[in-house]
Amino acid sequence: MAERVPPEIQTWRAGGRDLTILGRRVFARMDGTEDGDPVLYLHGFPTSSYDLAPALPHLTRGRRVVCHDHLGFGLSEKPVDYSYSLVEQAEVALAVWRSFGVERGHVVAHDYGTSVATELCARAVRDVLPFKLLSVTFCNGSMLLELAKLRVTQRLLRSKVTGPAFARLASRRMFVNQLKRIFARPDAVSDQELDLHWWLSFHGGGTRRLPQISSYLHERVRFRERWIGSLSRLAAKGIRVNVVWAMRDPIAVSEIATRVGALTGTQVRWLDQLGHYPMLEDPAAWAAAVEAGLTSSAKASPASPA
Repeated sequence: MAERVPPEIQTWRAGGRDLTILGRRVFARMDGTEDGDPVLYLHGFPTSSYDLAPALPHLTRGRRVVCHDHLGFGLSEKPVDYSYSLVEQAEVALAVWRSFGVERGHVVAHDYGTSVATELCARAVRDVLPFKLLSVTFCNGSMLLELAKLRVTQRLLRSKVTGPAFARLASRRMFVNQLKRIFARPDAVSDQELDLHWWLSFHGGGTRRLPQISSYLHERVRFRERWIGSLSRLAAKGIRVNVVWAMRDPIAVSEIATRVGALTGTQVRWLDQLGHYPMLEDPAAWAAAVEAGLTSSAKASPASPA
């Protein structure tokens, strides 16, 4: 029997396309006008680029926005035989952007995506990034893992012993309840919308990949000096950093934002009343904060030739 695709997801998928990236199928979209340098969105765990859907009408005023589902997420392929390394996810992102003819842009990253972004930053400061990184915006990611308040489910999934067993127990109810606990208000996002995020996570065997994907938490420790050590060197490369952070996040706590701001010489743009998914909880407020950072980047760092 064919899998029933919710009509909202059919509409979302119709606005994008499947790309073959490094031999794998990756879902991606480009929205907005052709003017200016694009926003390139890197989504979080365990959701997908569909996180961006409510904020897209705000972000696409006068600019292009490119988003894709990391391998193992959303509408992209979810292979068993894959490392799910953040380093490889960075390679996928670069290949997606090349497929759209994007050679320069502003990276906006949330949660898991912030570590994909720090790998791009590490390459930029070493002059080995084949792409002009104009700015990077970090939003509510546990980049400094030692400061993060991981959920019990995250600890279980990262374990080789408990991860596979826990993933087999994953259910819609568990998924929805976990998301509600990390919003500033449990009712910030409707159950109907959360059902769509669950479908995208479960679709194509995605929940069975969660233990493999959760190895990214180990990489945040292993590559800490490469990734976090690069942040203080971005300004010397003309790369502006923006930090947009929801203060009522129980996982990626505000101390992480403060530390990233200090490392990069950046003033944090706080979203006082929002939780871990500010782009879902208040799309307009989140988009406005991101846009303020992009406008500030443009004024502070005029575009230079690629």
